[in-house]
Amino acid sequence: MGQKEAKIVIGTSGFSYPDWKGPFYPKDLSQEKWLEYYAAHFEFCELNFSYYRMPQEKQMEKFLEHPLKYAIKAHRSMTHDRIPAKAAREDFIKAVSMLQQDEHLSAVLLQFPYSFAYSPENRIYLNELLQDLHPLPLVVEFRHPAWIKASVFQELKKNDWGISLLDSPKVSGGMPDFNIVTSDIAYLRFHGRNQANWWGGDNVSRYDYEYSREELEEWLPRITSMAQQAKTTYISFNNHARGQAIKNANQLKSIINNTKTKKL
Repeated sequence: MGQKEAKIVIGTSGFSYPDWKGPFYPKDLSQEKWLEYYAAHFEFCELNFSYYRMPQEKQMEKFLEHPLKYAIKAHRSMTHDRIPAKAAREDFIKAVSMLQQDEHLSAVLLQFPYSFAYSPENRIYLNELLQDLHPLPLVVEFRHPAWIKASVFQELKKNDWGISLLDSPKVSGGMPDFNIVTSDIAYLRFHGRNQANWWGGDNVSRYDYEYSREELEEWLPRITSMAQQAKTTYISFNNHARGQAIKNANQLKSIINNTKTKKL
C-alpha cells in the first residue's frame, strides 16, 4: 500500500438492465451486444448474477472476451444464508479463477446484510470464509455498523483483505462514515441516498436515486485519500434504475479528470 499514483477505476454494479435501453444502450442493440457496448465505455463492472446462482467455469469464458476488470459477488450461500459448505466454496473459486486470466479479476465482493451483526460467532464464520477464499482478491462489505471498529480493520489488514466503503442514506441503524483501506484494493460503492426505501424497499426501489454533481464532489477528498493508500481504487455505482448509475459514473469520471487537469 501507499502507492502515490494509484489508478482509480469507475464502473457500475451490473450491466444487464432492460431500462438502460434508451438512456445508455441503443434501442436497436441486441442484449447479446450489451457487454461489448459497456466495455467500450467503461473499464470496470461488478457482476451480480453470481449472488443468485453459483457461477460455472464455462459461463465465465464470455467475460474474458472484453477488456474489462470485474468484481464478482460471492454467492448468497456464503453471505446471506451463511452455509459453511467448503465444497461449494471450492466450486466458486474454480469458476471465478477463470477471470484471473489476463488479470480480469479485480475483486470478489462479499456483501453481507444488516442481519450479519458483529458477534464472536460471526467473526469466526467470517474469518473461516475468507481463509477458504483466500486465493482470490477479497473485499468485504458490511451493512451492520458494529463491524466498523479498529480490531476488525486490523484483522483485514493483516490478511490483505479489503473493505468496501459505501455511500448510503443517513438512517437509524445505518452505516457510519469511515475512511479506511485495508489492502492494496480500495473499494467504494455508491448505493444512493433513498432514505424512504432503504429499509422497506426492494432491490430496485432501495437504490433508486440520482446523485447531484455536488454530492459526488463531496467525495473527492476521501477518494484521493483512498487512492493514496492503495494500488487500485475501484468505484461502483449501484443506483441502477433508469441508467442513473451510468450518468453518475460518467459524472464522477469527469470530476476526477478535471481535478487532475487543474493540478497539472
